Amino acid sequence: MRIHFRRLTAIVGVILFTAMAVQSQQTSAYTKYVNTFIGTAPLTDPKVLGYELPKGWRSWAGLTFPGSSLPNAMVQLSPMTEYGSGAGYEYEDSVILGFTHTNKGHWNLCNIPILPMTNPVAPYGSRFTHKKETAAPGFYQVYLQDYNIDVQLTSTLRCGYHQYTYTNNANRQILFDLARANSRVSTWRIEQVGDSAVQGFQSGENVYFYATLNTKIDRLEKKDEGQRNGYAILHLANGSTKPVELKIGLSFVSTGNARQNLQQEIGNQSFVAIRKAANQQWETILSSIQVKGGTPKQKEMLYSCLYRSLLWPALRSDVNGEFTDAKRNVVNTGFRYYTEPSLWDTYRNKDVLLGLITPQVTLDVIRSMKDVGDKKGFIPTFFHGDHGASSIAGAYLRGIDQFDVKGTYEILLKNANTPGGARPHIAEYIEKGYISDPDVANPHVETKANAGVSKTLEYSYDDYSVAQIAKKLGDTANYRILMARSKNYQNMFDPSTRFMRGRLANGNWITPFDPQYPYYEYMYREANAWQVSFFAPHDMKGLVALYGGPKGFESKLDSLFTLPWNPKHIARNVETMIGQYCHGNQPDHEAPFAYYFINKPEKSQKIIDTILNSLYGIGEQGLELSGMDDAGEMSAWYVFSALGLYTFSATDPEYLVTVPLFDEVKWKTSTGKWLTITKTGKSRNLSNIKVNGKDNKGYFVSHDLFRHGGNITITTR
Repeated sequence: MRIHFRRLTAIVGVILFTAMAVQSQQTSAYTKYVNTFIGTAPLTDPKVLGYELPKGWRSWAGLTFPGSSLPNAMVQLSPMTEYGSGAGYEYEDSVILGFTHTNKGHWNLCNIPILPMTNPVAPYGSRFTHKKETAAPGFYQVYLQDYNIDVQLTSTLRCGYHQYTYTNNANRQILFDLARANSRVSTWRIEQVGDSAVQGFQSGENVYFYATLNTKIDRLEKKDEGQRNGYAILHLANGSTKPVELKIGLSFVSTGNARQNLQQEIGNQSFVAIRKAANQQWETILSSIQVKGGTPKQKEMLYSCLYRSLLWPALRSDVNGEFTDAKRNVVNTGFRYYTEPSLWDTYRNKDVLLGLITPQVTLDVIRSMKDVGDKKGFIPTFFHGDHGASSIAGAYLRGIDQFDVKGTYEILLKNANTPGGARPHIAEYIEKGYISDPDVANPHVETKANAGVSKTLEYSYDDYSVAQIAKKLGDTANYRILMARSKNYQNMFDPSTRFMRGRLANGNWITPFDPQYPYYEYMYREANAWQVSFFAPHDMKGLVALYGGPKGFESKLDSLFTLPWNPKHIARNVETMIGQYCHGNQPDHEAPFAYYFINKPEKSQKIIDTILNSLYGIGEQGLELSGMDDAGEMSAWYVFSALGLYTFSATDPEYLVTVPLFDEVKWKTSTGKWLTITKTGKSRNLSNIKVNGKDNKGYFVSHDLFRHGGNITITTR
């Protein structure tokens, strides 16, 4: 068999680079534990889901992406196998359609798709196999079978770096599939700049780009530019046999800024250098948490979850400080501007984790939210609730206070009181102490209404959160008003059924009432009555009293985790059941810890351990999650619970102590001190907590440990 010398050289080059990449991973102390594919595989087991997937349904999987990104970066460079599928990549797929440059895992973004090709036939795309696919933090590689091209990707904060090794060095092409993204694209453009660069724009998210190549462009082919069925193809000049390198800068301001981002972040640096820098940045941030003990899978899950917890929010300002604000004006405010957090999800734990690991990012996220509030009149919210209140209050009470506290507080007060703003139905909430739903004769899963129970419960917690800022600022009047309103959750409690139940505008309870039936937006948001009836993280003493005291509360909580799920009740997102408890979605993620408030921590630990050990890294390959990762909330739940601390009320600067999975946890605080958590005993039942050698009163420890360092000793019996 004859092998052309140039082809042999290219193949050897790929082998050497791949070997070097693998070696780099093996010598990495923490990135070696991260599996970026976790969450990309679909969860289909009905025993875990709680129901059989109906015919024609496709599981949403964890909606994570395997591609390259730095922490909280503008660029997430990842393969696309299906548009409209959340993260764009489904592990069971066999064709790659392109490589996109933004991602969140939530049905938008996936901008600027690029695909290298040779001798292509429409529709464009290439088969691939997982046997020839690898990934690590800051790196992704795959072999495109139909085009015989090895693709390697790495990235900086605002730029992507592609390296293509073509087996066939004639007729090399690169598709810019600019009519497509997970955001709705209404127009796009691209133009050649000089011999080896292109620049352009894609609407929807309004992303600009500037890209350079290390080889000349023979011609730029454009089909139906700006149209939804159009695309562009770069035809590369023949004559070069070295790998093609495409460096691309992004900006949400202009092509000029995209070019400047590219020049400053990559410039003339090599692929190897950029990849090494990405790996080192992840090494540094992941090393903030160091553990001893635990199984290999538990370490893999810990660092993979920590990795996913630090991908969102995403940077939106350029190297020169400019960004496009909420009024679509280009401004420069002197801080890094970030996207809005997914506040309905991430306020519970991930926003706190972000502040503990990278407080400067959290500070700039708050400044960004305040900037939106200044321009739009309200600080942004997400879904139901006004949980910017909790995220901001929690950060402020933990010492992240180098922002306009009074100005931010004034906007949060406006959020909490002004009709037509951030909180739908706020007038009814203030007048009646609850939010009603209409009388619907035959409500079904998709019934759209007010989600009055969920809103009332969450607004109550948000009122508590704003009240804590009021207290610290000495605003006694608003503190008293908001604290009184924080009890409004009690108005949704029906003592006859012992559930949080929907009410009509006249105050009557909604009938008929099935506490097991899940709704997307009627009475409850993506939940049923069971899943919201234990939510009052700011007033668990009051919640326990509603159930008649500890015995009544314990009995009801036992039923939450033991009453079998009805497999006929099917709602996407309400999945992965332990009894009626749903770990596949966020509304009841605090419930496993609720036994602590009746002095039964061992019951909580049993549920927590079941979740940690059986609902993360599911399936034969360990790539399934029990639900959507939701911008890192699901992952942050694992991180805190595995380490033995949980943010039960994210607003409050304290942490509930549980039994960690590991014998020792060392947490490097943002002040440079170390917090050490040590577990003694072989049981999983908590018996004693010592802080700096002294017995701890109760089950909570103060955030002061993250300020000054210290030791927590957890003894089990």
